[in-house]
Amino acid sequence: MKTIQIYDTTLRDGSQAEGVSFTVADKIKIARRLDEAGVHYVEGGWPGSNPKDRDFFAAMVKAPLKHARLSAFSSTRRKGIKACDDPNYAALIAAKTPVVCIFGKSWDLHVTEVLRTTLEDNLEIIRDSVSFLKKKKREVIYDAEHFFDGYKHNAEYALSAIKTARDAGADIIVLCDTNGGSLPEEIAGIIAEVREVLDCPLGIHTHNDMDLAVANSLAAVDAGCIQVQGTFNGFGERCGNADLSTIVGILSSKMGYLTLPEKKLKDLKSVAYAISEVANLPIPDYHPFVGHSAFAHKAGVHIDAILKNSKAYEHLDPETFGNHRRFITSELAGKMPILQKAREFSVEMDKKSDTASQLLKALQEKELAGYQYEGADASFELFMKKHLKKYQPFFKLEGFRVHTERAADGRAWAEASVRIDVQGNRRFSAADSVGPVEALDRALRDALTGFYPSLKDMRLTDYKVRVLDTRDATAAKVRVLIESQDDQDTWTTVGVHENIIEASWEALVDSIEYKLLKGKKK
Repeated sequence: MKTIQIYDTTLRDGSQAEGVSFTVADKIKIARRLDEAGVHYVEGGWPGSNPKDRDFFAAMVKAPLKHARLSAFSSTRRKGIKACDDPNYAALIAAKTPVVCIFGKSWDLHVTEVLRTTLEDNLEIIRDSVSFLKKKKREVIYDAEHFFDGYKHNAEYALSAIKTARDAGADIIVLCDTNGGSLPEEIAGIIAEVREVLDCPLGIHTHNDMDLAVANSLAAVDAGCIQVQGTFNGFGERCGNADLSTIVGILSSKMGYLTLPEKKLKDLKSVAYAISEVANLPIPDYHPFVGHSAFAHKAGVHIDAILKNSKAYEHLDPETFGNHRRFITSELAGKMPILQKAREFSVEMDKKSDTASQLLKALQEKELAGYQYEGADASFELFMKKHLKKYQPFFKLEGFRVHTERAADGRAWAEASVRIDVQGNRRFSAADSVGPVEALDRALRDALTGFYPSLKDMRLTDYKVRVLDTRDATAAKVRVLIESQDDQDTWTTVGVHENIIEASWEALVDSIEYKLLKGKKK
């Protein structure tokens, strides 16, 4: 079985995503997680561009990766000076990585309009850069920037650029769709033409500006590329990069390639969520392979069929990638999710049992009151366990208070205090914040963390409020949905009340209790 090299650039290309800013500690944490997952290459950053990346590489020298090869990134040397005199190359060598990845110009437009030099000078820049790094005993990965645009504009020159890198000793030539504007058939066709005239290993680096980065990467592998560059969860500038969590899933399960070690595939979801947690960019529920809803089923007909044979509505086993099957409760599903969830709690019942009928009636009453468990799976599990007498509360609320204040200059803040009882141990805690819900969250977790340290690992990632009956205006019931996440999973809870703070409290308590329940399951 052929191996496709997985080259992760989350720490460099991924850090260019809007809203992402990794600390040195963040970068080390992600690098270690990728190494444990079995990724072949981890690109750590550009040591010549900023002190943070320089410090990261210095830290990695003291504690090297165990499996992956660490790569430092840079451009070809500056025009007008030799590689041996370029400060960027001094920093690149000082990083002491076994691998360096440099990008160079393939598109004549970039050579003349951006680099502002001649086509021949650009070839000399490529030649000098690669040969200098090979003399320093580095594995050299050459990223041919804007290759496909360059090839479509001037194929002869684009080919001469990568031939120059190959002849100078580059170990692999990576063809880049830097603007993300190519179609899969263009990618495959151009690579086929390149392979006719260039006998060396090829890789692919695509961007997602047309939502085709994954498709283009797969087309490139099918055309003969042996390395795929990308980021976990597709983080990156503009519309992002090729998503390695999806690419690994498809290459491994559908195309017969080895990517991550087989025993590590089950960690795919946890790796994706761990990186999402550090980057503070939540994974969409509908994300293939690793998303919360990737193997979720709502229609009663689907659920009934899957219980008989999972292949009826699933083309893959979710556990292969560390995910799990979920049955969503709604008016479309009837008793099926209730029966399935009960089985998870070792409670057997059939559709005609009194218990099933009572549970369905209780569920319908909750939905009539405004609860929506279709989008709040964690609250549904707690609802089921409570009705089946399979749940013991982790704490008791004795009371809470929320106070909001606005100063004359427009500044506003909230203060919250809670009193709880944990198995006879009473605790009072108070906190403040810009908003009442966050103040409540801080106060409650501060009160509980001493008893349950695992709460430090979770955070609230989304908060939604919906007015259920607008005819009642400000006296209407509201439904609050809170999404929470840790480094393994994401979950949603719901609360309903005429008082928005009370509805928020209900969803907040469910979120924390579900996190504690997850830990208890382990």
